[in-house]
Amino acid sequence: MKNKKTFLIVAMILLFSAVFTSLLKKEEWEVNAELLKEEIRSIEPSAEIVNLTDLTPFQWDTAYSFAPYTSKEIIYETIGYKWDGIRETVNEGMNQLVFMNAEKVVCYLYGYPENIGYGISFTGERGAGDPSVSMLHASYDQPFQIEKKNHVIYLKNH
Repeated sequence: MKNKKTFLIVAMILLFSAVFTSLLKKEEWEVNAELLKEEIRSIEPSAEIVNLTDLTPFQWDTAYSFAPYTSKEIIYETIGYKWDGIRETVNEGMNQLVFMNAEKVVCYLYGYPENIGYGISFTGERGAGDPSVSMLHASYDQPFQIEKKNHVIYLKNH
């Protein structure tokens, strides 16, 4: 009887540990967003221009920037599949960028630059002909201007 109780307790602890660990495990796109933030925050104070590919500590082939209020349907159509992490921006000035590699989301940036400490904006090719989507290819390696305002770093390529 005592062995059965001990077994049940150990089994419950292992089950809770497995569930807790899986809840704490971050998705690849979340980890990469944190790494990108660290890279951007470590830009030399005197720097004025930077290539985005020099800042991304992950492989990517295409980045998409979505204009405010872009619907989830357009985002899904653009990236090629429905992904639970996507949210619609609710206001002007919010960042919504998706970095893809081999048709998979590898980094997702969402929110106000003032809240996350940085912002990235670019005007590239129009994704799928939609004016609310800008697309940038890593192979183009275009320079971005660096602007710093109120402890927020803005990377702009327009």
